[in-house]
Amino acid sequence: MKRIIENESRVCFVSLSRNEAFARTAAAAFAAQADPTVEQIAAIKTAVSEAVTNAIVHGYRDTRGTVEMTLRMYSGNLLYISVKDKGKGISDVAQAMQPMFSTAPAEEERSGLGFTVMESFMDKVRVSSRPEKGTTVIMEKQLDKR
Repeated sequence: MKRIIENESRVCFVSLSRNEAFARTAAAAFAAQADPTVEQIAAIKTAVSEAVTNAIVHGYRDTRGTVEMTLRMYSGNLLYISVKDKGKGISDVAQAMQPMFSTAPAEEERSGLGFTVMESFMDKVRVSSRPEKGTTVIMEKQLDKR
C-alpha cells in the first residue's frame, strides 16, 4: 500500500549540543498531532536525542555544520523522522550499530549505545552513510491514539 503524507516539516539547525533539546521538542510537538501516548512521546524524544547527538558529536567532531531533521506524518499515524548531517560519515555502518561501539576518544566516556537506544524506542531504524559525505538516520514509529 502506498504511503500518503498527511503532514511534513523540516528544520535545520547548527550542530551545537544545545540544539539537541530543540530537536527533541520539535519532534515531540510534531508527533503531538496524532495524539500519541505519553510513553510514545518520551520514546520519540529519546530516539531523536540520540540521533541528533550522534550527528553533533561524531558527524561534526571539532567542527560546525548543519543538521537537518525531516518529520512526516503518514496516514494511519505512522511517524517518520530523518536526521541528516553532512559530516564525517561512517565507514562501516554495521559495525557502528553494534552495542558498545564508539569512535569517540576514551576520555569522552561515550557508551556506544546510541543506535541501540534508537532501535529500542522506534519500530524501524535505517542508517545510510558515506565517509566525508555525511550520515542519514531514518526512524519510524507507528503511533496509537490515547
